Amino acid sequence: MSNIAILEIDGKRYEFPTFVGTENELAIDIEKLRSETGAVTMDPGFKNTGACKSAITFLDGEEGILRYRGYSIEQLAEQSNFLEVSYLLIFGELPTAAQIEKFENDIRKYTLVNEEMKNIIDGFPKNAHPMGILASLTSALTAFNPAPVNVAKEDELYDAICKTMGKFLVIATWTFRKNMGYPLNYYDNTKGYVENFMRLMFELPTGPYLRNETVVNALDKLFILHADHEQNCSTSTVRIVGSSHAGLFASISAGVSALWGPLHGGANQAVLEMLEEIQNNGGDADKYLAKAKDKDDPFRLMGFGHRVYKNFDPRAKIIKKAADDVLAELGVNDPILNIAKKLEEAALQDEYFKSRNLYPNVDFYSGIIYRALGIPTEMFTVLFAIGRLPGWIAQWKEMRVNKEPIGRPRQIYTGAPLRDFVEQSAR
Repeated sequence: MSNIAILEIDGKRYEFPTFVGTENELAIDIEKLRSETGAVTMDPGFKNTGACKSAITFLDGEEGILRYRGYSIEQLAEQSNFLEVSYLLIFGELPTAAQIEKFENDIRKYTLVNEEMKNIIDGFPKNAHPMGILASLTSALTAFNPAPVNVAKEDELYDAICKTMGKFLVIATWTFRKNMGYPLNYYDNTKGYVENFMRLMFELPTGPYLRNETVVNALDKLFILHADHEQNCSTSTVRIVGSSHAGLFASISAGVSALWGPLHGGANQAVLEMLEEIQNNGGDADKYLAKAKDKDDPFRLMGFGHRVYKNFDPRAKIIKKAADDVLAELGVNDPILNIAKKLEEAALQDEYFKSRNLYPNVDFYSGIIYRALGIPTEMFTVLFAIGRLPGWIAQWKEMRVNKEPIGRPRQIYTGAPLRDFVEQSAR
């Protein structure tokens, strides 16, 4: 801490320390603001508030940079795999060959879900939204694992992490099987994590699911790209729920519920719903591009631009190729995806979109991939949750190990002042 910030209120001068993060982010430490001045800050949405120090993810929206533990997302997507990136996020360093082998084998120990969980999923109607089921099932895992995690004991914390990674993937795919009326499937410990996702979803008793290398690689990259994204809504939720010393399953369940919102994890579902709307209204992509340019028209292109990235979404550059590979490999002929390609080409070439940095983002391409794989739109956010799981775990672990205080934001009261109670007869 080398500098100070000076605040003046009613002629009184207050000094607050500043500090700089690894990537030169300047922060003003206002921990003692209220005790010294009696004032609090007003910051709706916490857009200018650093709620924690974190060593997990660095994001620079202006420059289009995303790094996990110092490694660029481009290098990780090209050279690593999802389980290795999960280990990196959670434990801080890339694993050795022995460490990643042990991590995967230890996850496999916990992939069997208690049979009584089937009674819970049977209680949901067939048309229940998969994210509602997933949040409930994740919370229900607490009942089958009631002992609190002692974060001071490394082996206990490690087992809880492996247990969460193993069971969450299975129950996430069960939400799809429930919706489709398929028998629930079980993890195959002879296969990899991402490959297991595909067979857990699609393998039927009538025949084996055949591995497609292009599809598995695309999903692996998608899960890596979604694995963490700094202090977003769902991640902040996981941290604040965990700050009460709620367990890992309960905190992750809260994160699932936050991710469900259409302003957060539901963005790729919104992309497909937009494409379906265009198709249902004649399939004229040019008409909707014109509507998007018309400032008096409320229509907006979903999946273009990004709230954080003011330039090109770095994840979109990576997943665009994977989307192209999947479409080419599967030979999909889908009018919905044809419309998506027209919108993509226009946005990448049209000066209107280029000048406003309205490029296709990761939600646009992930929606295309999921559609090509035959995954229903209501399952898109579930896949997002699978990818985000290691980030949630890493953030929860960091918060607990660092012994951060319970989250307790302040407010500015704007209600009625003190008043006397009025008897009912006089109201």
